[in-house]
Order: sequence, then structure tokens, then C-alpha cells
Amino acid sequence: MQKSVLRGIVPPMITPLIDTDTLDVQGVKNLVEHLINGGVTGIFILGTTGEAQHLSIHIKQELIKHTCLAVNGRVPVLVGITDTSVYESIKLAEYAAEYKAEALVAAPPYYFALGQPELIEYYELLADKCPLPLYLYNMPSHTKTMIEPNTVMALSHHKNIIGLKDSSANGVYFCKLLTLFRNRPDFGLFVGPEEMMASVALLGAHGGVSGGANVYPKIFVDVYNAAAEKDVDKTVELQDKMMAVSHELYSIGRFGSSYIKGIKTALALKGICSDFLAQPFNLFKDPEKEKVKAAVDKLDSLLK
Repeated sequence: MQKSVLRGIVPPMITPLIDTDTLDVQGVKNLVEHLINGGVTGIFILGTTGEAQHLSIHIKQELIKHTCLAVNGRVPVLVGITDTSVYESIKLAEYAAEYKAEALVAAPPYYFALGQPELIEYYELLADKCPLPLYLYNMPSHTKTMIEPNTVMALSHHKNIIGLKDSSANGVYFCKLLTLFRNRPDFGLFVGPEEMMASVALLGAHGGVSGGANVYPKIFVDVYNAAAEKDVDKTVELQDKMMAVSHELYSIGRFGSSYIKGIKTALALKGICSDFLAQPFNLFKDPEKEKVKAAVDKLDSLLK
């Protein structure tokens, strides 16, 4: 399969829900339009921000179907297939291919930490069996397994493995990858933590998988474009505005899920989709929602 290189902002789309096992279909349509109108170059579903590990196979399939139908080929759709069973991942990959998704994204199987040789065998099997190109997904805080740089290089020679999304927040690690792949423009390198996106884009990263772009896609697109064009002054100016999104939205609440709650609550306030989170997460209560409303008002004024 021929490799292709994606660039730009590819938001890890939240999963709009009415309840834990009912998709907010209209919310999916609204959110897709919101993202595409904001200038994103792709959409990534069923990642961490999409609460993938809490969703039934029914909801995962519904999200794939309705996202791909709403996008209708306008931008690539990337589908997360991370699972503890390689064959469950493959079945979801086949479903994604039916609806003409562009590519797949898979983190290492979680629970037991894997050795690097095991990781290589796992990804080679997955890439052999999957009908779409595959991005590696480095998320050691959640999977307990780091995809080491030499492992990434070894896997990059597989014809069906086309890139990596790194959510380790380890700048040294990502810079090592940028150096290793300096002469491999065919292999896409994307960063998850949005606070790092501008700096690594200046160094040649292909783009950002930025959660805040669910709510304010245009500022993330503008920052990436300025950095990709090596306009340092403009990048610095826009970076300050972009950083306000994480500062204002992600610090409300006391749990790890507060990041997703902030994004979903903001989208609900904008009338885009429901703010329901899949169990075991729960919604913000009224005091937190008031803080999100104040944050959204402030950000709307700053980013208009």
C-alpha cells in the first residue's frame, strides 16, 4: 500500500454521547462541521480524548459510520483501534475500511507491559492484517509501554506503517525521533500535547493531535501554519493565545478526566453536542459548569 503523509492539525475528536451506550448522532454531524470549518486537515476518532476504552463496540462502530458519513471525504478520518486483543483491533480496522476511513491508529496493548521485541512482533502482525495504513500511538502513561525510538525506526520499514502520534509529553524523546527521521519525509510524526506543538512543528514535525482544537480549531491551525512556515514571531504571538485554551479549560475539576470534561462542557455551551461522558466518568456539576462558562466567555473574546 502506498504511503502518504498527512500534515497539520488532526483533532482527537471527542465522542458525543446521549448516554453511555447511545451516540449523539446530530452532535457528531455538528462537531465534524465545526472542525472542518476551522481548517483542520484530518479528524482522529476513538483516541484518549474520545474515551475509546469506555465505549462498547456498538458505539465505536456507530461513531466510525457517522463520522465518515459526515466528513464525506473532505478530510482524512483516522480511527483508533487500540485494544488488548489484536483480533478485536483488526475487526474494528475492517469496519473502518468499509466506511472509507483513511488510516488507523493503535497504541500498544495495555495491562501487561511489553518488551520491545514483543512490540515489534505485535505491530508487524497488526500491520500485516489491517486493510488501512497504520499510525503507531505512543502513550506510555496509559499503556505502561514506551515505543522506543529504535523500535519506531524498525517498524517504519513496514509498508503499512506510515507514522507515529506521540503523547508521552517527553520532548527529548520526540526530538530524537525528529533527528532519526530527518531523511524520511514519508513517515509522519505528530505530537499529542498541544503545549509542545508549535516548538516541534518549527523543528519539522508533521502536525498536532490537539484536544483543544475540538473547541477552537482555528487557533491551533493558525499556530501550526505559522510554525510550519518558520515564522517565529507569528508563532510566538499565536502560541500565547493557544496556550490560553489549555490554561482556562483543563484546570477545572480535580480528576484526570477534567480535561475531557472541560472540552465537552465547552462544546455543549456552544450548542455543538451533548456534554455526557461515558461511565465511569461523570459530568461536571453546576459549580464547575459555571467556571467553564466563564472560561469560554473569556476565550471567545480572546480568540475572536
